Amino acid sequence: MRQLALLFLCFGVPALADPPQITAAQADFDGSNWRFSVTLAHPDTGWDHYADGWRIEDADGAILGTRELLHPHVNEQPFTRNLTGVAVPGDLQTVFIRAKCSVDGWSDRRLEIPLSR
Repeated sequence: MRQLALLFLCFGVPALADPPQITAAQADFDGSNWRFSVTLAHPDTGWDHYADGWRIEDADGAILGTRELLHPHVNEQPFTRNLTGVAVPGDLQTVFIRAKCSVDGWSDRRLEIPLSR
């Protein structure tokens, strides 16, 4: 048993982290396309683990747009980024936002956003 404990100390245990939290989101229609503004909070630690994106999905999970985040936001929490020019089919009245981090991938949680044209 002692040898097993030493193995964990030598190799480390993977850290479990919270998924990125979507703390706010807004959708604005410009007459032809949509602009999404999404605020995320995540315990970014640097290049090794950070919130690295979010996307807009329909109810079935089809991706309508993706915002890639290219760097960590260790000292800027929560932070807001926009995605413009998103084409959303006219019959959709609701979309969903899903966030991603560089270690854990896409979150299981989605935030529902009602659309008003």
